[in-house]
Amino acid sequence: MLVNHLYFDISRGISFVDYATIFLLTNIKLFREKPPLRAMNFIAILCTNLILIVQMKCIDSIKSPTWGIFFNIFCIFVGMKYDVIDRLRRERSLTDVELRELLLSADTELIAYLKEQAREVAVGVFGREIKSRGLIEISNYCRNNCLYCGIRAGNADVERYRLSAEEIWECCEQGDLLGFQTFVLQGGEDVRHTTEWVEMVVKEIRRRWPEKAITLSLGERPDEDYQRWFDAGADRYLLRHETANAEHYGRLHPEGMSYENRVRCLQTLKRIGYETGTGMMVGSPYQTVDDLVGDLRFIEQLQPQMIGIGPFVSHRDTPFAECENGSVETTLRLIAILRLMHPEANIPATTSLGTLATDGREQGIMAGANVVMPNLSPVSQRKKYALY
Repeated sequence: MLVNHLYFDISRGISFVDYATIFLLTNIKLFREKPPLRAMNFIAILCTNLILIVQMKCIDSIKSPTWGIFFNIFCIFVGMKYDVIDRLRRERSLTDVELRELLLSADTELIAYLKEQAREVAVGVFGREIKSRGLIEISNYCRNNCLYCGIRAGNADVERYRLSAEEIWECCEQGDLLGFQTFVLQGGEDVRHTTEWVEMVVKEIRRRWPEKAITLSLGERPDEDYQRWFDAGADRYLLRHETANAEHYGRLHPEGMSYENRVRCLQTLKRIGYETGTGMMVGSPYQTVDDLVGDLRFIEQLQPQMIGIGPFVSHRDTPFAECENGSVETTLRLIAILRLMHPEANIPATTSLGTLATDGREQGIMAGANVVMPNLSPVSQRKKYALY
């Protein structure tokens, strides 16, 4: 920061040595800065040098500290502007107040800098390669009645389907031919998907493609199921916490589901040894900015290997049909913040981003995401898996 380099003894005016020191240090900062140099820092350095030239030519006639006072104020403003982002990148955390201010900020330059820093971190960790996971949506049957979900049990208008084991393996075969290194089996909490059936499917995938990673996203299950599927060959498990506010969780889910059980499942997955993924909807009904800060704190505590977030998208056949969609911009800010807080986490650019913005997934990548999940499900079934 420029202000760290500046010293003005206003009791005696500004000496030639002070000017020479400022000139040297500000120019060193210019050359040390990683491109692209922030515009305001460049302007500050330019102004510094111009002031030095003028004042060094008439140093004997300038006894007032006025220049130093105003220049100090200017440099403090410029230096502090991006300090919160630099500190987030360096320390991987901020105060709740600072996180809230970032989420609400109207400063477009500050937010552009946030996303720029997040993308720089992502490239530093993962390179410029974007990871692809092959998504297989194995069933849209679900025993739950979550108020926001298009495949909720109470939606009588959805056309249901359930892939057979053979169809799942065929999707994996296609993914292998396309070069995917990870298969993601995702579905509702289908009561027909018994512990034994899923175990059998996973074992066969592991036998046929031993080098592939297997990710499951099948909701809340007993601890025994998680353990058996892990032993069968599953590597990763995705289970979004949705919201870290228990009261808010209760307003999004039916009776019989609880925030406490969701957290217990996540803790069990980590204890067993899964690479665990969590995340939340952004802009869901009743959500506040403080809720989002709470989500960031929950993720910070859990330390998952995967973080999946996307904007809430209303579905016409749910109680939230008339609710406003979540914000793409807020989602992008959260992706960037999470990238700086969790540099090595896999963060996907979700399909919901692409639903609300034609270039939403691309924007997600530029904000620090490093994963995309193309759909390997049978084309005839894809439209039936309508979460939103």
